[in-house]
Amino acid sequence: MPSDLYAVADFCLIPIGTGESSVAEYIAECQRVLEKSGLTFKMHGYGTNIEGPWSEVSQAIHDCHAAVHAKGAPRVATDIRIGTRVDRDTPVGDGNDHKVKRVEEILARDRAAAS
Repeated sequence: MPSDLYAVADFCLIPIGTGESSVAEYIAECQRVLEKSGLTFKMHGYGTNIEGPWSEVSQAIHDCHAAVHAKGAPRVATDIRIGTRVDRDTPVGDGNDHKVKRVEEILARDRAAAS
């Protein structure tokens, strides 16, 4: 088993106590951190998918917290879901894309069968 598991994660970072209703500036700061991390990531409406070695994914989320605090948020809460697997190799950067493509293939097959 690898010493550092490959992790596919989804996290939602929530700045608290900023005095403003929009969190866009804080989330943009986190995205800047992720760009520098070198990991594969994709922002979506309520969070970010990120993947890579577990220790690097964890460090990137930590660094997002630090950056958002540095930007002025006195508190930061984060919900995280992390998946790993050891039954097959996951090509680096392909964990989330493969999951989505697999479901899309099944739905395309259903549509083809219905027509």
